[in-house]
Amino acid sequence: MFKLAAVGDKDSVYGYASLGVSIFPVDTPAEAIPLLRHLAENGYGVIYITEQLAEEMQEELERYASLPLPAIVPVPGVRGNTGLGLANVSRFVEKAVGSDILS
Repeated sequence: MFKLAAVGDKDSVYGYASLGVSIFPVDTPAEAIPLLRHLAENGYGVIYITEQLAEEMQEELERYASLPLPAIVPVPGVRGNTGLGLANVSRFVEKAVGSDILS
């Protein structure tokens, strides 16, 4: 069974602990990149990452885009929604069904 992780600022990821998700509070891409690599290599199948942090480390996230695991899912943080998560979902759906379902 795969493990779940949430990565981002403390205020944004703290609530995931109540759902049994391992939380990893970080504030910068410099902290998040080695952590992400560690999680990917150690049995984490789904990694939730705050949109704000994900936007700052797109190049690193692209390393995992073509791999089946881990699934890296941008989620809104306490600072609000940037739209990155919805854009990624739209892209995945378009890839799966062959067309953009939102237009």
